[in-house]
Amino acid sequence: ASLRFNSVEAALSGSLFFGLSHKSGCLRYTCARFIYRWESMNLLSALAKIGSMTMLSRVLGFVRDAVLARIFGAGIAMDAFVVAFRLPNLLRRIFAEGAFSQAFVPILAEYRQKKSPAETQEFVQHVAGMLMFALLIVTAIGVLAAPAVIWATASGWGGKPEKFVLASQLLRIIFPYILLISLSSLVGSILNTYGKFSVPAFTPVLLNVSLIGFALLGAKHFEQPVMALGWGVFCGGVLQLSFQLPWLFKLGFLKIPKLRFGDPAVNRVIKQMAPAILGTSVAQVSLVINTNIASYLQSGSVSWMYFADRLMELPTGVLGVALGTILLPGLSKHAATGDKREFSALLDWGLRLCLLLTAPAAVGMAVLAFPLVATLFMYNKIGVHDALMTQQALIAYAVGLLGLILIKVLAPGFYAQKNIKTPVKVAIVTLVCTQLMNLIFVWKLQHAGLALSISLGACINAAFLFLLLRIKEMYQPKAGWRAFLLKLAVALAVMAGGLWAVQHYVALEWVRVGGLRRTGQLFALIGFGMVLYFSTLGLLGFRPRHFKRREM
Repeated sequence: ASLRFNSVEAALSGSLFFGLSHKSGCLRYTCARFIYRWESMNLLSALAKIGSMTMLSRVLGFVRDAVLARIFGAGIAMDAFVVAFRLPNLLRRIFAEGAFSQAFVPILAEYRQKKSPAETQEFVQHVAGMLMFALLIVTAIGVLAAPAVIWATASGWGGKPEKFVLASQLLRIIFPYILLISLSSLVGSILNTYGKFSVPAFTPVLLNVSLIGFALLGAKHFEQPVMALGWGVFCGGVLQLSFQLPWLFKLGFLKIPKLRFGDPAVNRVIKQMAPAILGTSVAQVSLVINTNIASYLQSGSVSWMYFADRLMELPTGVLGVALGTILLPGLSKHAATGDKREFSALLDWGLRLCLLLTAPAAVGMAVLAFPLVATLFMYNKIGVHDALMTQQALIAYAVGLLGLILIKVLAPGFYAQKNIKTPVKVAIVTLVCTQLMNLIFVWKLQHAGLALSISLGACINAAFLFLLLRIKEMYQPKAGWRAFLLKLAVALAVMAGGLWAVQHYVALEWVRVGGLRRTGQLFALIGFGMVLYFSTLGLLGFRPRHFKRREM
């Protein structure tokens, strides 16, 4: 952006040498400043757009889970679907949103800065061809080996043939979703790199719409009603990919993929993906191990952790994914141009905004755990016992919410520098720590112990990433952090104290009342907490303009 502005400014200033008056030169200088500001991107505005789209998706996700809880409960059918859906979701995070995007986006940003549009389009064609080739093989293996995959991810079901067979059947239907959603993520990575953040952020809405539709309208047409959810996932993948293609066409990238082994640019992506796959796999392997352990605990443990995890996905999606999405292209651009000062400044902006928005979400989720679970899930087949068990898992997850989202901000600092090995090493250390904590916590806390291990592991991961960024001098904190953290702590204390006092002194009923009253009470509590938090911040001097930042 500065290069473009400087060139515009120089050209307009040069016009003075051709007899233009000083007044005219000032006018043109002002116009240049206006053009620069108009064409540059307000990152806070972009974050708001992505966050609002993700919020819509997550709200529909809660509607989806409420529908699933009412229809399928927390028994055999729901456990089978959760396990069958988890592996394709795991592979999606590894191949699409994880390793692939980490390797692809920085190189695409470099091509955009230094290569012609034709060369960039050809690069995308070759990458798309290789990605499709790899995913077709993975999908075929997954469909053919479904029973073996279920046994590996939920071996505790070996003596429960009904669960085992049902999960295997569901997996065969769901597994092609990995191909569809990975291609969708490829398209989304391109759109994000070119500043089209809203379209990829909206696409998850389509999966939720598909699942809700199949659950409500399709379940009654299947001998095993839960099979409708498998087809809902498959159709959701088709919708997500198809929806983004018109915008890809407008950018000139909707071309037939080309499979070309040995292409130097594709080899660069693959070389970057190799450690990235290991790094993202470590986190997902931890999730698989925890699911496996949960399959040995009392029936319903898998579902309780799933419902708690779904609540966690609201802040991690709205804040974590949104911040990571807008930070990686910008950091990659500054890394490509060698601008260390702007690189560090953008990272500092992301960290402050992350703490400002994530800390109250974590505190609020812990304080309002039972009202959240009761309002969203405690209907029909989900009773008080299920709600209390889910509450335990949710409180344990809330401990690590800040760590989970900080990882989304800190890790792009390494990816943008094409340094994927460091986050991989940190992830491996985190996996070892998480499993050691599982041995300590699971026997006493059961499923909540598994959730607590994941949370503490995320905090360890974030701490290591932060320290290494500082040691490698990739990040230099700006002035004012001590005052910022002190004011933040005061606002959090006021919010937490106010929410606790209201629940303690006001008789709010969550069990023997209808969903409408629960929803009204929950929204009132959330609104009260937000007013306390942001009012306190305002009194302490925080203003939205302090967090604005512009990027080209």
